[in-house]
Amino acid sequence: MMSNPTNRTFLYYLIFWIGQLISLLGSSVIHFVVIWWIVTVTGDPNLLGITNFLGMLPLIIISPIAGVFIDRWNRKAIIAISDSMQALITFWLLLVFFFGTEQVVIVILINSLRGVCQAFHFPTVKAIIPIMIPKDKLSRMNAIDFLFNGIVQMAGPAIGAVLNTLFPIHIILWVDIITFFIAIIPLILIKIPHVSERNDKKESFSFMKDLKMGFKILRKVPGLLILVIFISVINFLGQPFGVLLPLYVKSIHFGDALDLAFIMVLMQIGMIVGAIITSLKKDWKNRVLLITGCVLIGVIGYFLTALSPTGNFLLIGIGGMMRAGMTPLINTNFLTIIQLHVPPEKQGKVMSIVVSLAWAVIPPGSLVAGYLGTLMGIVPLYLIFAGLELLTVILTLSLTNIRRVKFDTIYDMKQTSVESN
Repeated sequence: MMSNPTNRTFLYYLIFWIGQLISLLGSSVIHFVVIWWIVTVTGDPNLLGITNFLGMLPLIIISPIAGVFIDRWNRKAIIAISDSMQALITFWLLLVFFFGTEQVVIVILINSLRGVCQAFHFPTVKAIIPIMIPKDKLSRMNAIDFLFNGIVQMAGPAIGAVLNTLFPIHIILWVDIITFFIAIIPLILIKIPHVSERNDKKESFSFMKDLKMGFKILRKVPGLLILVIFISVINFLGQPFGVLLPLYVKSIHFGDALDLAFIMVLMQIGMIVGAIITSLKKDWKNRVLLITGCVLIGVIGYFLTALSPTGNFLLIGIGGMMRAGMTPLINTNFLTIIQLHVPPEKQGKVMSIVVSLAWAVIPPGSLVAGYLGTLMGIVPLYLIFAGLELLTVILTLSLTNIRRVKFDTIYDMKQTSVESN
């Protein structure tokens, strides 16, 4: 079967996607509950930074390695195994709380193991998109994905906050396990195409050769590597906003779990609106200027949140909503650029490298956020990093070739073939 996606493969993807949304809901609930538990028990910015650091570290280290194997192994099996392992880790965490042996360090370390699963899961899911979704539906489907992800992640904190007032944490953790079993059923039922180069079977496997090939493809498109670096810098500068937000709400504005959930719901509403705008537009002519413009709007939200009067959770939420609303526009166009430029049989290794480069700054960014938040205070830190985001946009547009990124595909779909798993 030729690698051109069909309506049938698109239908398979939609069935798979619905199951993943259900699983994401469970993960969103658990993430909120665990983070709020850490904030309540410690109130320490450094521990919040360390939590985020350890959660992201496996993604940075393992993703490029995983990408090489994603293009050679059965992608359906990779998704199933990584999802199953993540559910087992949640069950382990559940037992820790059930038997009353929870300690902050233990909870943080166990929770960070979820990042190992995500290092295989996330790039694999992204790698199957261009082989299951027709090219003319790619951009819009990416936007719809962000839309429903926003809805799910809006519901997650709200559900988590309510459950947190009704049940002990070891009961709430069952939500993630239950949603896993619901999500695994569609995955088992569908077929996911397996893409391979015709001459791959004649060549011996070389890990380093495959890894270098991924970097070579990334460098081939003028301005693309600069774009990845730009996204990485913005990710770094945005870390204080997300990492310290729970403590910002509790310590600076004297809020509780429901206040934090309210702000997070507003942020998800912003993400939903951004995803709707993205989905209504079939294609974008100048994706680079759109991405940088969205970053500038996010800078305004950064300043607005930092300067909100004490206890004004609505204004804090509006600032967060502005930042979150730009995320679908930025990420959808960024992912579409990658999907349109990279051959399907190379998507795993290239997407893993892109994920690793874009997220490599998050662990150190989390540690810096925790350290500087303690040293200078959260509000000054927010203001300084918002200013640095603004400076990054100006310098990138003025001094680099980022505008040279082209948006037509550079690969020939006829060169690849697929087999259904």
